[in-house]
Amino acid sequence: MEEGSKRAALASQETLGATSDLTADASFKGEECGLCNVDSSTVETATVHLECNNKVFGNDASENQTPYSNYANMFQSSGIGEPSVFHALVVIFLEFFAWGLLTVPIIAVLNDTFPDHTFLMNGLIMGIKGFLSFMSAPLIGALSDVWGRKFFLLITVFFTCSPIPLMTINTWWFFAMISISGVFAVTFSVVFAYVADVTEESDRCLAYGQVSATFAASMVISPALGAYLLNMYGEAVVVALATAIAVLDVFFILVAVPESLPEKIRPSSWGAPISWEQADPFASLKKVRKDPTILMLCVTVFLSYLPEAGQYSCIFVYLKLVMGFSVVMVAIFIAVIGILSVCAQLILGFLMRVLGPKKTIMVGLFLEMLQLMWYGLGSQTWMMWAAGLLASISSITYPAISAFVSMHTDADKQGLVQGMVTGMRGLCNGLGPAMFGVIFYLFHVDLNEVSSPAPAIPGANVSSHTPDVHWRHADQAFPGPPFVFGAALVVCALLVAYFIPEGNSMGTNLRPTSSRRHSGLSMEIQYEVDRKKHDAPGPHSPLVEDANIL
Repeated sequence: MEEGSKRAALASQETLGATSDLTADASFKGEECGLCNVDSSTVETATVHLECNNKVFGNDASENQTPYSNYANMFQSSGIGEPSVFHALVVIFLEFFAWGLLTVPIIAVLNDTFPDHTFLMNGLIMGIKGFLSFMSAPLIGALSDVWGRKFFLLITVFFTCSPIPLMTINTWWFFAMISISGVFAVTFSVVFAYVADVTEESDRCLAYGQVSATFAASMVISPALGAYLLNMYGEAVVVALATAIAVLDVFFILVAVPESLPEKIRPSSWGAPISWEQADPFASLKKVRKDPTILMLCVTVFLSYLPEAGQYSCIFVYLKLVMGFSVVMVAIFIAVIGILSVCAQLILGFLMRVLGPKKTIMVGLFLEMLQLMWYGLGSQTWMMWAAGLLASISSITYPAISAFVSMHTDADKQGLVQGMVTGMRGLCNGLGPAMFGVIFYLFHVDLNEVSSPAPAIPGANVSSHTPDVHWRHADQAFPGPPFVFGAALVVCALLVAYFIPEGNSMGTNLRPTSSRRHSGLSMEIQYEVDRKKHDAPGPHSPLVEDANIL
């Protein structure tokens, strides 16, 4: 028996050696593992028990590990308890709570640093960040399949939050670091992959809803708290608190978050190769033209999300510096719109049942067009609040698009088609902010601090705490040109969406993707991939907005 066990172990070692073919030797078939007595009659079984067989021969792999490997193993094995959704919720809440505290202070710092070209620089900064995030997301997603989720949770949170302390040290470096941090600004993608690892398919939709609700909760509370601390204690205290929370988040990941990706499904080496197809951010977009329905859907997403991404990047700056909102009003606006956006998801299931996914998409696009027009042409405070209300309701558009894809795509092509849609949104995250900044610049909508108190728009109903600003553009009847241009793009998206066929099955000309591969482009809507194509979205359909709004 002992001789047979050694033969089985030797065969498994040779199978994993330099030879490329994994053909089992007849000498070890039907034998058992030397330590755990598990049948090693197949190459796959023998491979799993390589560590046991090494110990039989006294060749424990741990004896040959380098110090670097030991540290890596210690890092991967650290954590408190079993991996769970709770760990992901804490990571998301702390990161976006830290940045949410700076929402109001950043507006003043941006205007002080770039007084002549506030909107142009805001658009370029957020555009570079979004484009770098789009470029790096597939590579980070593929690498997290090799190195595990915990490592990439750590580096994404660390580098995304690293600009925070620079806000009171050097504002030029602060904004430069925000742009560069876009390379790692994919925390949501890694968190969704983490949640997918630790949840069953039946519970995944609810888990994603919890992550999205946690993000919304952090954005509801933190801007108001940051505005209060700014008024009471000054900018330095707000930045110090945000830095402390970011450090706490990094420490929590390092100490408390366990690795979620089972080691048995990861490559045995941290040097495992990554194919260019996995790392290419344009890989899924290149396949769009192969299917007419997918092409029309992606054109709809591009035309509608391009202005939405631009709006997210500048709306708070616009409200404060052009519309004359006070610091407190901006904070309240963020909180109210955040709450309404979460509530809007509760009516999504009802609209899907009554109208169907296509008409729900068109309703969302119509509301988006109205709110962009109101933002662009409105000159009163109540108009901004009305536009914000429409914006919160129009947030149903992209969950409805994901549901449309899941209902009209074969199960083996879900990941591919969803990746195309999400890849288009990722591209817009880079182009949208830059487009808005350039349009503001072309129409000479720039801000300067002046000594005489006057609201940005004459006659606007603003608080006495409104900062003194001067709007340099003479045409006061047209305060927001980028929003009006964005509304025109959404009208085009609405026309394209009208002609999208509902009966066709999408992706019939495409090669199916493996369900085991995680795409950096499609993690945000991975919950849709795991659902059957006939499932309708429930009340827990998550609202996942982009981190670029910060």
